[in-house]
This record gives sequence, structure tokens and C-alpha cells, in this order.
Amino acid sequence: MLLLTFKHIMADFVLQTAWMAHGKDQKHGWGLPLLVHCLIHLAVALPLILIVAPRFWFVALIDFGIHIIVDRAKGLVSANLHVNQEHPWFWTLIGVDQALHHLTGFGLSIFMAAN
Repeated sequence: MLLLTFKHIMADFVLQTAWMAHGKDQKHGWGLPLLVHCLIHLAVALPLILIVAPRFWFVALIDFGIHIIVDRAKGLVSANLHVNQEHPWFWTLIGVDQALHHLTGFGLSIFMAAN
């Protein structure tokens, strides 16, 4: 769980550019910024999982897929409801997004620990 949390902080905050952060929440042209962002998650997760639990390499792919779904859902809400930093739901939406990502890490950690 600690490694997946570290991965999330690195990929979602340290390595995410403004182009990715803003681009993935647009109505149009969101595909490439979202894909690049989620590929960074995969690129950070895969080596960490290979070091700690190599037989669970596929968990990085599951995390990648879930990250795309969660971030696109947030992007759809942001774009269609015009949620920007001035919108009263902005921080709630960020919080829900982050909670879902952390729950993903928690669930994947439980899966690996149980198997």
C-alpha cells in the first residue's frame, strides 16, 4: 500500500504536467493527455511491483485501466458542469477523485497480500 501510495503521489502530482492535468478534463482533445498521464502511472507502478511482487505484474495494468476510468469520469463531470477552480464543487471533485485512486491502491494491495 505504501508503494502504491508513493506511486500515486509521484505520477499524479510530481510527474503530471499542466498539459495533462487540464487537457484530460476537456470536452474535446482529452484522449492524449489522459493516455500520457495514465501511462506515467503504469511506468511508475510496473517497476515497483516487479521489485516487490513480480508475479503481480498485471496489477500495474489493472491500476492503469482503473486510473483511466476514474480520471475520465472526473473529466466528464468537470467539462460538462464547467467545474474549474472557482466552482464550489472543484475541491469536492478533486477529493472524490483522490479517494477513488487511494481506494484502488488499497484494494489492489489487499488482493496482492491475500494471494
